[in-house]
Amino acid sequence: MEKAVLYLENADIYQRDNLVLSNVNLTINKGDFCYLIGKTGSGKSSLMKTLYGDLKLQKGIGSVASFDLTKIKEKDIPFLRRKIGIVFQDFKLLSDRNVFANLEFVLKATGWKDKTKITAKIEEVLDKVGMKPKAYKNTFELSGGEQQRIAIARALLNDPELILADEPTGNLDPRTSLEVMELLNNIHKSGKTILMATHDYQLIVKYKQKTIKCEGGELFEVAQKVNA
Repeated sequence: MEKAVLYLENADIYQRDNLVLSNVNLTINKGDFCYLIGKTGSGKSSLMKTLYGDLKLQKGIGSVASFDLTKIKEKDIPFLRRKIGIVFQDFKLLSDRNVFANLEFVLKATGWKDKTKITAKIEEVLDKVGMKPKAYKNTFELSGGEQQRIAIARALLNDPELILADEPTGNLDPRTSLEVMELLNNIHKSGKTILMATHDYQLIVKYKQKTIKCEGGELFEVAQKVNA
């Protein structure tokens, strides 16, 4: 049996000393697309932060991309993050440099040295998100939707085993949200595994996928209503 990309068993998720989610059981296999929903403060962000090593998993079993979340050491977190691509709500692009330099910075920081390979990889991911013509634009000149496309390109740089998208459409208008969602959908169809936290119910209804919900300190799967 193929090993799950993300696996949590009886995991307790803490935000500092506060228990926010208890007894979490979640398995995401290669090629899955899963929504994570729930009100603000329900524990979505804490769960995401635990998955990429920002918060420690204090109790239970957890692994992401073959890293044991209970045992992971500070020095190994960058290696975990190379295996996962993270897309944030607020893009987190470096505004003092252009698109190409933003992506180059990430590759160099994760150990890439060959200039030709760096350039080829950047062109490949920009092509995937339809932003190749904007490679030398400054990030502040781009619209919100374009910035999020660059952020998605950045998440793809190291061919991640899992993409964690934390409210990726949270700062975008409805039309742009649909465009970004269409892009994520295509990336999923190309074989990528995605866990996406979202508040945007129009997307969940339009692009039906497995949906899990944080509520009342618990995480559970939500049955999708099938429109007859």
